[in-house]
Amino acid sequence: MAGVVHFEIPADDKERANTFYQGAFGWTLNPMQEMDYTIAITTPSDPQTGMPSTPGAINGALFPRSEELKTPVITVDVEDIEASLGQIESAGGSVVKGKDAVPGMGYYAYFKDTEGNILGLWQTDSSAGSPAPAE
Repeated sequence: MAGVVHFEIPADDKERANTFYQGAFGWTLNPMQEMDYTIAITTPSDPQTGMPSTPGAINGALFPRSEELKTPVITVDVEDIEASLGQIESAGGSVVKGKDAVPGMGYYAYFKDTEGNILGLWQTDSSAGSPAPAE
């Protein structure tokens, strides 16, 4: 069973949003400048893996609002993003953004369900973004 592992909140003004979530909830916000993406630490995390240490808890991120991604997104962990996108399309959903890499961490994609909601997929893979091995 694929579990929810992450959330994303779109923002029109990154600094204003960061100030709000830090002040309202005490979240630790760590910008990833190369991606224009801010990691939101909402719960204690394992220092080695970065994963939440409390069962069932998730961390998330803030990102710039775009035409496709206007509302909060929940992200589902999958074994194989490409296979999952195929299953999503077979079930009546559609691909919003195909598989892309977060170097050294994994892959993500976005899809639309049959109700018009946009959700994310995540596939952990430490080799993501690495050059393909020479044959």
